[in-house]
Amino acid sequence: MGGAALMPMTAILHGSCHCGRLRIAFDTGVALADFAPRACDCAFCRKHGAAYISDPAGRLTVIADEGALKRYRQGSHTADFLICGECGVLVAVTFEDDGRRFGAVNAGCLDEASVFAAAVNASPQSLTAEQKVLRWRQLWIPDVVFEFSPR
Repeated sequence: MGGAALMPMTAILHGSCHCGRLRIAFDTGVALADFAPRACDCAFCRKHGAAYISDPAGRLTVIADEGALKRYRQGSHTADFLICGECGVLVAVTFEDDGRRFGAVNAGCLDEASVFAAAVNASPQSLTAEQKVLRWRQLWIPDVVFEFSPR
């Protein structure tokens, strides 16, 4: 049967920190059941129970109430972990390269988290800073924007 190729279905996944002062909207064409969150084995991510999902064709919007967004750098000091300054929940991680902001979402913050596949272990701490950036440019969301709203 001829005709135009079908466009992939897209979904906008929503999530937040515990208190709701940091919210995220993740636009993706990946089927939800196809996401296997990557559980980073570094001490910081383990202590936060973080497991990340991303889509190299997706878009991430982080909406923060004024004063709520806190950033933390650890390890190679290349990426910013986005944490709520009120309730302490880690919602995402981002880094900037060549004028672009890339990111990955902590899957546990998403309303749809229960439909994802089981988490798989990832060990980025065994990579150099340069190797991490190359990996992130391949796997992470290449279109991350921040929106700030008054409290």
